[in-house]
Amino acid sequence: MLILFSCDQKSETEEKIEKVNADFQTIRFDRKFAEADEAGLPRLKKEYPFLFPKQYPDSVWINKLHDSIQEELNTEVEKIFPEFSEETDALHSLFQHVKYYFPNFQVPEVITITSDVDYKNKVLYTGKYLFIALDTYLGEDHKFYIGIQEFLKKNFRKEQIIPDAAGEIAKQFVPKPEARTFLAHMLYYGKILYLKDLFIPGVSDAEKMGYTKEELDWAKANEDQIWRYFVENEILYDTDSNLYSRFLYPAPFSKFYLQLDSESPDRLGQYIGWHIIRSYIEKNKVFVKQMLKTPAAEIFDKANYKPQK
Repeated sequence: MLILFSCDQKSETEEKIEKVNADFQTIRFDRKFAEADEAGLPRLKKEYPFLFPKQYPDSVWINKLHDSIQEELNTEVEKIFPEFSEETDALHSLFQHVKYYFPNFQVPEVITITSDVDYKNKVLYTGKYLFIALDTYLGEDHKFYIGIQEFLKKNFRKEQIIPDAAGEIAKQFVPKPEARTFLAHMLYYGKILYLKDLFIPGVSDAEKMGYTKEELDWAKANEDQIWRYFVENEILYDTDSNLYSRFLYPAPFSKFYLQLDSESPDRLGQYIGWHIIRSYIEKNKVFVKQMLKTPAAEIFDKANYKPQK
């Protein structure tokens, strides 16, 4: 009965979300630039001045129009994204969910671009605009990504566009960590991932984390051991910033300095932080906005988090 009640609640919420007005425009700037010529460049600059920094003379853009690498980028993007309707529908649902939970959210215009494979800025959210660099989502085995480390390019897939967009938007609502402790930073990422739960409920946990299914299975199977390591090594309230690169930032694997390291996925601190936030919400029945403002130590005390065994 509890499960049925929970499902009914979710259905009622989703029905309300479907009625939220979140209209927006998708602009295929990548295509507009690919189809432009020197004569049309002034019009393109006038229409999208924010995409043409003033410090660069027109010669830079003219050279780019005729650059063989740029032309190949244009061709490959067009192959993978001949249309963008599926992603547009998913973005519309994402924006509806964000606006439902945060009514003051301004729905951005979506602008697709190419970025010379700038994988550190695959998605950029400015408030007014959501930029998506399509050349960073061509498929993990694409020739453009040769030489890039596997842990990065595994997420250079079109399926990651929506989770990446949700994560960038979520960051705007999550206050920066209030302390230098590992716990504070771990729960900062946990809050972002929890907002992904709300914003893209139909997306798998693996996609939300940017994990493969095997990596998520490993995290689930070893959740108790991960947590025990954090507790027994007294790192929750440690302020050593090296812990961030070991357990929170993208990397080939998490660094316990144990034999199992090479088997582990990266960012396991984020994964644990996510489950602590889930536990806190479930056991305290607080509103999302209240949770976001609650200090990490208080969340941890009230979460009564128990890892899966």
